[in-house]
Amino acid sequence: MTYFRFLYRAIAIVLAIAVIAGLVYLDHSRGKTPLAPTPAASDKPDETAKEVELSDGMLAAAAIELATAGPGVLRDSLILNGIIQPNQEALVQVAPRFPGVVREIRARIGDRVAKGDLLATVESNQSLTAYELRAPISGTIINRQGSLGEYASEQKPAFVIADLSTVWVDFSVYRRDLARVSVDDTILIDAEDGGSPIEAKVAYVSPVGNSDTQSALARAVVDNRRMRLRPGLFVAGKLLLAAKSVPIAIKSEALSNDREPDSRIRAFGVKFEVRNVEIGANDPQFVEVISGLRDGDVYAAKNSFVIKAELAKGLAEEE
Repeated sequence: MTYFRFLYRAIAIVLAIAVIAGLVYLDHSRGKTPLAPTPAASDKPDETAKEVELSDGMLAAAAIELATAGPGVLRDSLILNGIIQPNQEALVQVAPRFPGVVREIRARIGDRVAKGDLLATVESNQSLTAYELRAPISGTIINRQGSLGEYASEQKPAFVIADLSTVWVDFSVYRRDLARVSVDDTILIDAEDGGSPIEAKVAYVSPVGNSDTQSALARAVVDNRRMRLRPGLFVAGKLLLAAKSVPIAIKSEALSNDREPDSRIRAFGVKFEVRNVEIGANDPQFVEVISGLRDGDVYAAKNSFVIKAELAKGLAEEE
């Protein structure tokens, strides 16, 4: 008998957990009468629907994030991988006018120089007199060829100066996506430094492709006065292709798919319950709600599994 009683309780708990699914919707009125929810597509009474009440301490301990349903914008996007390059239109190679020996060096890689600053002094092999190499633009020394006492040739640059207040970010676009990318499209660049994405525009899409990678180049010219982007580093970009405004949207992470596609959890106040809602379009961050929620309704946007566990425990205890 003990074995069958244990088996019966285990089955009841499993069935209870399988029943609990959906979007947790919260009524934060604390004593006020909550408004009736908007009828959903599947608005038949749910005999298994139960409520659970959590204290503020439990909400904080479980890191349950509450959000408010309301108007939102869904964006179709394309993720691209890119590399930061110096802006070649703001880059200068400084080469000696005459071959000779380097007698003095004033600038090193990484130094920021102003236009006209002295970079080096070279003694000409022809006249045996020294002449100066000066910066033709303001910028940062990103490369230097030659050392003190070394022979300098007019055939190779002694210094490379780049104005890094703007940089190029070159993205690889695979052939299947080329038709979706156009000049002036907005792209959000993740600098991976913990800061917010950098918004830029696509300035150039290459008319030819790369035979090795079977991709083509899309380039953004990016304002870099804050020096967040360093040439040579890889970045990720989110190309925004289209936008759709919807009257009601919720965060995608609030959804659970452990029963059926349109089953979500709703939450009322500090009382939480499972309700069904009908969903429409979506993007990686937000989902459109067609019915079942109204503008201003509060729902559990994160860690709703804690609420589901409490609901399942209540059902199991009743069984």
